[in-house]
Amino acid sequence: MRALFESPAGIILLLLVIVLFGARRLPEAAKSVGKSIKIFKTELDTDKTKNDPDSSPSSDKN
Repeated sequence: MRALFESPAGIILLLLVIVLFGARRLPEAAKSVGKSIKIFKTELDTDKTKNDPDSSPSSDKN
């Protein structure tokens, strides 16, 4: 991640993002991206436990 901002392309990219979105909207955008990632990870975890046969309740076994 550090190498991205050391290169001239990374600096230009950062300036372009600031110009396009503006300094006021960047924190809001970062917050919404963070929430989206958190929801995505939660859904992945619940999907893994739902599809895992060892973690499901064994009430159907007689």
